[in-house]
Amino acid sequence: MTHHTIAIHHVGQVLQGAERRGVATAPLLQRAGIPAALMEAPLARVSQEQYALLLRVVQRALRDEFWGLCSQPLRLGSFAQCCRLLIHAPTLGDALRVGFRYFHGELPDFVARLAVEDGLATVRIATPLPPQPSLLYAERTFMFFTFGVSSWLAARRIPLLGVDYRGPAPPNVAETARVFQARVRHGQPHFGLSFDARWLQLPMVQNAQSLREFLQQAPANLLVKYRDKTSVSERIRRLLRNHLRGEMPALDEVGRVLGMTPQTLRRRLREEGQGFQSLKDHLRRDAAIEYLARPDMTLLDIADQLGFSEASTFHRAFKKWTGVAPGEYRQRHR
Repeated sequence: MTHHTIAIHHVGQVLQGAERRGVATAPLLQRAGIPAALMEAPLARVSQEQYALLLRVVQRALRDEFWGLCSQPLRLGSFAQCCRLLIHAPTLGDALRVGFRYFHGELPDFVARLAVEDGLATVRIATPLPPQPSLLYAERTFMFFTFGVSSWLAARRIPLLGVDYRGPAPPNVAETARVFQARVRHGQPHFGLSFDARWLQLPMVQNAQSLREFLQQAPANLLVKYRDKTSVSERIRRLLRNHLRGEMPALDEVGRVLGMTPQTLRRRLREEGQGFQSLKDHLRRDAAIEYLARPDMTLLDIADQLGFSEASTFHRAFKKWTGVAPGEYRQRHR
């Protein structure tokens, strides 16, 4: 399985707190296995493992579970302590209220609230503070973690009806819609999620044992565990993954496998903010980034695994996708 990669934009956002506190970021990147020079390449990507490790590295360096993004640090162990409280709540709605009360006492910069009206549940993250970049990323991350932890507590993905973003649209708008699989509205006065209120009645199915396993893998498991695997783009990605080394099937062939006409397939992809060619390119790009972390594979091996007849063709394609040559990326990664 080839995992989705993370835009370098997120790496820069996480490092804002360290920069504000005067902590050198190059050693943090090195400990996370992220080449510092990638910060100068706007199209560059990192693996989910690198990004998750960076979150841990910055947490430890700053002794702050919110990476220095807020006006005061979130003490280490806060996330685990909150999760211990959540698993004893009877329903998802109760757990959300418990969690929001807990963090209200730990994070003074914003407040998360749950409201229910006319069968619609809404989570809103409110703050009187102006939309500064570091605070925006903190609020955005809190919203994402709320969604991920809620899905973990109920052991199923909570289907969202809408997502609100405070401030200007981030550079990776299409990826945001893909992660949440919901309509995203930018430029709103707050961050927020909305979903059918009946999901609030879901019973909590986690316990102390599953919590230990969850915390051992957090936050990496929040990035991947509850991704929507039923979307058309994800189904196509899994199908194409089996053809990386050879010629990938055309759109009409994929349509026949999925039981859709080419017109329906294109429409469904447009609704998910995707294109067929971009899906193929992104899959090859993500696979290449995974392969480049493997010292046992030469560039020629990687080119062959990705269906390129020559290493030079792979070199040009990778640089187009990421702004960095594959040999340079590998050298910096090491």
